[in-house]
Amino acid sequence: MAENVSKKKAFPVKGTVTAVVLIAVSIVVFWLLQRLLMPKYQKGAIEGSFTEEYYKEKVPHDVIFFGDCDVYANYSPVKMYTEYGISAYIRGSGEQYIWQSYYLLRDTLKYETPKVVVLTVHGLQFDKPRYEAYNRMTLDGMRWSKDKVDAINASMLKGETFASYVFPIFRYHERWNKLTVSDFEHIFSKEVTSHNGYYMRCDTLPYENFPPKAPLFTKTFGNNAMSYLDKIRTLCEEKGIKLILVRAPVENGWYPSWDKNMEKYAEQYGIKYINFKAASKEIGIDLTKDTYDAGIHLNIYGAEKLSVYFGKYLKENYDLTDYRNDPSVSAVYAEKIAFYNAVRADQDRELKEYGELKSYGINAVE
Repeated sequence: MAENVSKKKAFPVKGTVTAVVLIAVSIVVFWLLQRLLMPKYQKGAIEGSFTEEYYKEKVPHDVIFFGDCDVYANYSPVKMYTEYGISAYIRGSGEQYIWQSYYLLRDTLKYETPKVVVLTVHGLQFDKPRYEAYNRMTLDGMRWSKDKVDAINASMLKGETFASYVFPIFRYHERWNKLTVSDFEHIFSKEVTSHNGYYMRCDTLPYENFPPKAPLFTKTFGNNAMSYLDKIRTLCEEKGIKLILVRAPVENGWYPSWDKNMEKYAEQYGIKYINFKAASKEIGIDLTKDTYDAGIHLNIYGAEKLSVYFGKYLKENYDLTDYRNDPSVSAVYAEKIAFYNAVRADQDRELKEYGELKSYGINAVE
């Protein structure tokens, strides 16, 4: 009788253990499939990796950039370090909206407080999000926090769901027939693709002429965009951070009246606005040689010119540390410089062999 009772008790225990194991296995399989199906951004549109690469940093940064391609394609932090000892990082991403810059700044402040924040004004022209793909490239790589939640809620387009950001497999489940070797190689870890957030391009496509700009319907920026600019400015003030607004010396559809607006805003609040487009000749920018896509972004030659010019300004006007004199930081930067030079040499080799960049060009997302 006692034996039968013990057997009856054992069955529920075994059933519970089995259920727990099945649930655990299901969770692991679900997680592995999600990791597999998410884009890896290791080739082609590598800027989709930039957000998460910041968390791998091992050194402090006195200067941090925020914004879209207007920063990550046009400034070289490694060049700023080699010339002036400035430790800088670019937390940029494709079509990064101004509210995303705000939440990325808040996210950054969990890890460090820079002396200077550099924000491109290019994103102010967008008062609401336009493309889900850009949302994903910026937000998927953020670590989970209230700031990521708020950034998602501020960025979602009609048709997007918050659940698809929590569980990206809901968004990427149809990628199964587009998987590449890279997807399998980088399930658990990904290689660093940027240089402190800088997107290196060594090829050249000269600027000739752009079509006429579309008529400007409003000389002012949207209320939503400006409200987030105010939030960035206020947050920097609260943290004792100097804010610099910048415009890169490229042809990106910007209007002179927008420059005047930014000049007025900067003067009103006592912050710096630098229009590098107006200083192109002084910087030495030549868009017949210093751009990889006909004037929209700078190539490495233009980016290094701009970085030397801006780095000199930063060094002369702000109390920045020369990290070349810090053995622990300089050791890390020695590795960064070696990686920077290796990628540069690799791109130069491809250009000589093929006349184009096969590994670094704008290819299908992997």
